[in-house]
Amino acid sequence: MADECDVSKIVTAFLLDTCRLPAWPSNMHAVQCCGITTTEHPFDDKEVAHIPLITGSIAEFFIEPMLPHVGDIDVMCHWNNQLAIPRGHPPPIQLPAEFHNYVYVHEIIDSHLPGYVYLQVRYLLSQCIDRKYNYIQVDEKLLLTNGTERDNGRKRHGPAILTDNSNYTLLSVDTVHCVRCLSWLPQASDWPTRHRNYGWPDSATLDRVLSNGCDVVGVAHSQCRHDEWVAKNQHRLSFSRAEIILINSWMPVQQIVYHMLRYFMKTKRLTDYADNSGAGTLSNYHIKTLMLWACELKPRSWWTDNLNLVRICVELLQTLSVWLTDICYPHYFINNYNILCNSSNLKNVANKLMSIDEGCLSTWFANNYIGQCAELCPTDILLLFNESGTSMELQNVASEIVRWRTNIPEYELWRKVVSAESMIARAVSMVSLNARSCVYWMNELAEFDKRFPTYFSAIALLQVSCRISTNGFSDKLIDMTETILASDFHPCSSVLLPHATELNSSELVELLQKSAVEHLTTYRRLWARDFASVVTIVTTDFEALYAYKRGDYQRCLQLSTENVHTLLYGARLWNVSAFPELIQLYDDDIVSLIALTVIVDPKCRNDENNTRITQVTLSLYLMTQSQLKLRHSVTSLTQTLEYIKVAQRKHHDERTLNHLTLRLIERKVLITIWH
Repeated sequence: MADECDVSKIVTAFLLDTCRLPAWPSNMHAVQCCGITTTEHPFDDKEVAHIPLITGSIAEFFIEPMLPHVGDIDVMCHWNNQLAIPRGHPPPIQLPAEFHNYVYVHEIIDSHLPGYVYLQVRYLLSQCIDRKYNYIQVDEKLLLTNGTERDNGRKRHGPAILTDNSNYTLLSVDTVHCVRCLSWLPQASDWPTRHRNYGWPDSATLDRVLSNGCDVVGVAHSQCRHDEWVAKNQHRLSFSRAEIILINSWMPVQQIVYHMLRYFMKTKRLTDYADNSGAGTLSNYHIKTLMLWACELKPRSWWTDNLNLVRICVELLQTLSVWLTDICYPHYFINNYNILCNSSNLKNVANKLMSIDEGCLSTWFANNYIGQCAELCPTDILLLFNESGTSMELQNVASEIVRWRTNIPEYELWRKVVSAESMIARAVSMVSLNARSCVYWMNELAEFDKRFPTYFSAIALLQVSCRISTNGFSDKLIDMTETILASDFHPCSSVLLPHATELNSSELVELLQKSAVEHLTTYRRLWARDFASVVTIVTTDFEALYAYKRGDYQRCLQLSTENVHTLLYGARLWNVSAFPELIQLYDDDIVSLIALTVIVDPKCRNDENNTRITQVTLSLYLMTQSQLKLRHSVTSLTQTLEYIKVAQRKHHDERTLNHLTLRLIERKVLITIWH
């Protein structure tokens, strides 16, 4: 590349322009996994549950780069009947609402290695009134094992258990089981009070970190895993909660640098310097630790004045080189804790890192980062990149990529909303919800957008109605329903849930379905105004569907006819899911079509083209069925046939359920006309 100085400026400007702030967080897949986790019970007691926390890259980044910055989903889970306290501390008498009525309290006992501890059961808490707890001391003080002896062949990645979640997400899931500690740990007691020259983290951030406490994770130090007893009983202190708060307090430029270093790492630019035995010596955790120290030790001006992202990366890599040379990599929270193990490869890696200068790193990012971004763009931009040889030509390519990315935000957001709807419905259909999991879902979804809890509430209410239809109502289902209707995210509704004994099952199911339809209609209206330029959308499709189900064919015909006229010539169309909870709103014919596709090809169950139909297909179906019920004239039905033909041309061949539905109503109309 011609002018190396220009290239570093181009790389800097490109990353600043393309690492944007998203409309809402990018961790919907993780929320889906955690929502399913909240319904799992690790013990026979159905009140003992996993309490999940999204950690890792998904929770740390608030920027959205063009290139993927999330490799997997990291989830920490603690049991709500387990708690850890520092040794010598009195047991708590009050706990957060998520905890069980009975809680085992374990003392944290230091091991011979900094950051690694043992857990010994000391107390049993029992809840009395006002969420206050009494405690008794446990005589037989058993050590809590770290769970490695119960792996049963499950794959591990450090302390994480790799979970196959291919049914509902393409990302792998690393689940780390831990024990919650509500207080800050004495092992890191000097962290909050140590002298800081540049005011980061500030006092408010420090207070948030301290109030969130820590966790104890079941994994032994690598040097101790040959000792069977230690390997089974040793635990590691985890500061993931603190790291999430700290990293989310960074300036955007610091998050971009963190992303750049991680990308540099993932493409093996660091590990390629070492031989095979050293592969994996460095990890994202090392980069995170480097960045945390840099944010504390560097003034704000170092990050912002004469901003050059490549220069910042070079200086940080040189700091890393010094730490590797000295085999001294200081833990960010725990004093005198070296997170490096001695390795003959470290000095080789350090020498290579020290040789990196601004010129070669600029060229690397131009070729490997901007080049990868060009591959995501239309062909003409990719060709432009392949033909570039000077810094001026690279600048032109970078500008074209930025322009292309800037012009598609509304379309991208619409696609994300569609994906989120599908994920929510799919996840809910896989589990039996309870009141606790509903609270988790609604609170987490509200972090994305206040409209998503409304959609979730509708699907959850429909699940309750399904379960009541099958098994009758129970106190747990009533509790779950009241939790949904009493939430802060519940839209205005004409449905008030009476006492269960006042209604029979069919009446209660009808009320729940009505409330769900109101939620869905409200949800449609909330999104419709945002996407008018991207997609053609109507807001009364569920209202028409419910009118048909209730036998109000005239009302259904009015609404669905209006919807057909709006949708028939739209460029893009919104979809209606056909997951189990929503199927109860459909009539037997569509349900039979869905069932047939699954019977013929079971793989269709996981194909979204066979679990949803477009609004225009649904509206045409309802309009046609209502016309047939009301015995409309041949002239009217002939016009409907023309509408069906237009709709058939709008759907690609792979939209199987749409084509089957349209052929069904076409056949019904033709049979009626011929007779």
